[in-house]
Amino acid sequence: MKLIKVAAAVLNQTPRDWKGNKARILEAIRRAQAEGVTVLCLPEATITGYGMEDDYFCGDVPQRALRKLAEIIKEAWTPVPGRELIFCVGLPVRFNNSLYNAVATVVNGKVIGFTCKQHLAGDGIHYENRWFKPWPQGVVQLMEVPELDGYFPIGDIHFNIGGVKFGYEICEDAWVAGRPGTILATKGVDVYLNPSASHFSFGKLETRKNFVVDGSRAFNATYIYTNLVGNEAGRAVYDGGAIIASGGSLKAIGKRFSFNDVSLTTAIVDIDSTRTQNVRTASFQPNTEKYNEGCVSVPFTFPKVTDTITPIEQEGWETGPNVKHEECTRALGLALMDYMRKSHTKGFAVSLSGGADSAMVTYLCATGINLGINEIGFMGFVRKYCPHLEEFAGGLNEGNFVKQLAAKLITTAYQATAQSGDVTRNAAAGLAKALGIPHFEFDVEPMVQDYKKLGVIVKGSELTFQDNDITLQNLQARVRAPGIWMIANMQGKLLLTTSNMSEAAVGYATMDGDTAGCVAPIAGLPKVYIREYLAWIAKTGPVVIGPLRAMTAIVEQQPTAELRPASYKQTDEDDLMPYWLLHKIETMVVKNRYVPVEIYEELKATIDYDNNQLIKDITKFFRLFSINQWKRERYALSFHMDDHNLDPRTWCRTPILTGGYEEELEELAKFLTR
Repeated sequence: MKLIKVAAAVLNQTPRDWKGNKARILEAIRRAQAEGVTVLCLPEATITGYGMEDDYFCGDVPQRALRKLAEIIKEAWTPVPGRELIFCVGLPVRFNNSLYNAVATVVNGKVIGFTCKQHLAGDGIHYENRWFKPWPQGVVQLMEVPELDGYFPIGDIHFNIGGVKFGYEICEDAWVAGRPGTILATKGVDVYLNPSASHFSFGKLETRKNFVVDGSRAFNATYIYTNLVGNEAGRAVYDGGAIIASGGSLKAIGKRFSFNDVSLTTAIVDIDSTRTQNVRTASFQPNTEKYNEGCVSVPFTFPKVTDTITPIEQEGWETGPNVKHEECTRALGLALMDYMRKSHTKGFAVSLSGGADSAMVTYLCATGINLGINEIGFMGFVRKYCPHLEEFAGGLNEGNFVKQLAAKLITTAYQATAQSGDVTRNAAAGLAKALGIPHFEFDVEPMVQDYKKLGVIVKGSELTFQDNDITLQNLQARVRAPGIWMIANMQGKLLLTTSNMSEAAVGYATMDGDTAGCVAPIAGLPKVYIREYLAWIAKTGPVVIGPLRAMTAIVEQQPTAELRPASYKQTDEDDLMPYWLLHKIETMVVKNRYVPVEIYEELKATIDYDNNQLIKDITKFFRLFSINQWKRERYALSFHMDDHNLDPRTWCRTPILTGGYEEELEELAKFLTR
């Protein structure tokens, strides 16, 4: 048996946080050394932060990254017998007037080469091809690195370190059909390292587990996958979840959505065992002719492994019946806390209308606080996320600490007009009370009346809902913005908007009204899911937190903008269409890129719905979708949650001015029943 103790480090990094990123890398290395780890894999672009975007073009960035690498090596490496260490760290490398997404391999304090990513992520929210060049397969060059005082191999390289072969699949490399591991396997690679920056989306963990475990089986090797965690740069949320597999067996899996900046997942693997599997596999065909092509060899003595490891198991919620809801809670709770911390703001302000969207946003703020305290402790959370409250927190000695902290970090307001009713007013007040947060009630009707008087000057007569319906609805939404902005400014807090993906698809929102704010936490979620989620919160709730009965008053309502007089009996679905249908159409338009007739034919075959009404609803969707791209361009930034979204910066790029699907809708109209 040739046993090696390996580890994957999950880090919460930030673009251009040079000192902080370096400190977290050093912490991971030192913890690995203290735990007797011999091989450590750190995430992709760890030194700079992955989400640098066009800052990658800055000439100083790759140079500074190399200087930081030199500093990390100098500060981390202390020769200690029996504590030899191999680690890899991601950074951008400029070579031959091009930029490459690379990983430096460091052995006992010396860089031995830079392996470059061959397949760049260029779909969905990723635009790596804008900044990087893919390194060609099979090419190796020599690069001068003044920051490291020497020349180093760069390119499609793997390593023979003390008789054990190491190779790389860098994030996207493992997601493609012709993954590099297939060729590396023919060259006898024993250990695959996958430094990743793989954003969260619902259900993605299973895909990752499959390619890690299946890769270790197909390649008859050990596979170490690691990832970032948290809200790194604003939009993408990373869930961590390091995975280690060997010979087709899962050895360890790390915690996801951790509030710790550094987490280590370790395992002990047997290199001889996977080599024996290769010997026994009849289909394995080694490339004897090119066995050492692209291989850098260095001496190394692997220390004897004497300790044992209890494999890290997934938390209970990961295998429970409500994984999607649990993921949603943890992803958005962590994303909001990180955004608050990294933007140096003092909490959140929400216009709490008593409806589903604002209730979910408010709940997620409070739950993020709760989850963070559960994991890293009350004072640990305060020092990390809200240091301005350290003196206040230190003086607490009784009561519910979570609620007392939430009361300092979250402020809500219900802003009533003549159309507001007691149902929403009481629901908003009840939720705020249950969460223990300050809640204000503002009467903004006098401002509405003042603006209506200005409208009389323009129109020459009274504004009525019969003649000025949209104007009066938008007016009410817009007069609410100054009040909640005032709270946010006075208290130094982030103003959160409450728009969801269904509203964004059809522009069912008032610009500079309910869309006013800094961040739109649930703009990546459809309304049909939001209602399902809140029903779960009211009845069950997340593990370690439980249900919130006050949410029942929210769930029992029909969604309404509450902007028309009560006699109109306004509901969102009367204004639009059933939310479940809207979501189906939106998915087929945005994700599948179907035209109206294709959507009609699929829905006609799969749902029970009146033919003419279906055509009218499809037509309404396309008309509203095409004229409201300008609104989506102006929405506050949102968090990416699913396998598609409507954010024009990260996923859905659509023309602002179009022909409005005129010809396509004419084709659809032919299916109307005469």
